[in-house]
Amino acid sequence: MLPSWPGRGTVGRDEEVRVAIDGGPELVQLLTPEGVLVPDPRYPIELTAEQWRERYEHLVMVRRLDAEATSLQRHGELGLWAPCQGQEAAQVGAALATRPGDRIFPTYREHGMAYVRGVDPVTLLGLFRGTTLGGWDPDEHGFSLYTVVIGDQTLHAVGYAMGIQRDGSDEAVLVCFGDGASSQGDVAEAFVFAAVNEAPVVFFCQNNQWAISEPLERQSRIPLFKRAAGYGFPGVRVDGNDVLAVQAVVEEALERARRGGGPTLVEAFTYRMGAHTTSDDPTRYRTTAEGEAWKLKDPIERVRAHMVRSGIATAEHLAEVQRRADALGAHMRTACRAMPDPTPLSMFEHVYADEHPVIARERRWLAAYLAGFADAGPGS
Repeated sequence: MLPSWPGRGTVGRDEEVRVAIDGGPELVQLLTPEGVLVPDPRYPIELTAEQWRERYEHLVMVRRLDAEATSLQRHGELGLWAPCQGQEAAQVGAALATRPGDRIFPTYREHGMAYVRGVDPVTLLGLFRGTTLGGWDPDEHGFSLYTVVIGDQTLHAVGYAMGIQRDGSDEAVLVCFGDGASSQGDVAEAFVFAAVNEAPVVFFCQNNQWAISEPLERQSRIPLFKRAAGYGFPGVRVDGNDVLAVQAVVEEALERARRGGGPTLVEAFTYRMGAHTTSDDPTRYRTTAEGEAWKLKDPIERVRAHMVRSGIATAEHLAEVQRRADALGAHMRTACRAMPDPTPLSMFEHVYADEHPVIARERRWLAAYLAGFADAGPGS
């Protein structure tokens, strides 16, 4: 049994693990872990054979880029990496639900969304290698830079959504955060502003069950999607390992936002198969049995099962996708190691649009300091 305190109740750990794995009766699911379609009239969506193949390739490529980056960090090529293994369907499905003009505000783990939005995976590596402070153009990709401050991006997203709302745009905003971030004050404030302004924003919570080492039951006494009701807008829980359901649910929420219906909270119920970051050891707080149970709900395997059963995928097609994934991995390894180190003075660039006297003074001081080493000569 879990520790008890006044008002906690007497639900056992086994029962809580079962609910945490099944998602409960309110979970929206359109593709079972066995690859069987289960249509839901609330979320009508149909894919062509080509669209199924596209989604499968996206999932495989995202998993490979994630595995390659993790390996590069273990070899000392990256300072850190935040793995997304297990969350590929949530990210790919949500990104595919957006229009080109929509804006996505990520955390630091949305590598799948970055891939779908056309950001070169090598550019992501630059951030974690310390050679850039971002590296991609947010306007070009409709994908803002990663945010490490937990929950901070929800306020940025709501402000942006209120701005395009006042511009009369028919675009919408998707903002990502995790189950742990849902306890942050910034997220609560973002909910308030979005609700009262009926901002065209979809809050996309990837509930991967663990806020670093804290389980979900220490984050909330109710399912996360039900928190939205307290702020006056709808919430829905979707199977985050089901790329079809995620796309359908997020599409509906974005369309509601465009029509002036205001925000929606989408809780993508998924699981972080790896560590929180490469500096984390999940074996210290998670059981092997829990991970094995979630492996049976793998987002890639269910799509593959459906495609094979439906005759959409052949052995040749699956092998070709794997070949492309291998090529991506090789590209990432070569490009990462070839990245030039930034010069020390480059840290002062792009801080302000115009020269700032404090920044200019600090730049001059560092330049003089570095020049002193050159004057000292070799061996000093």
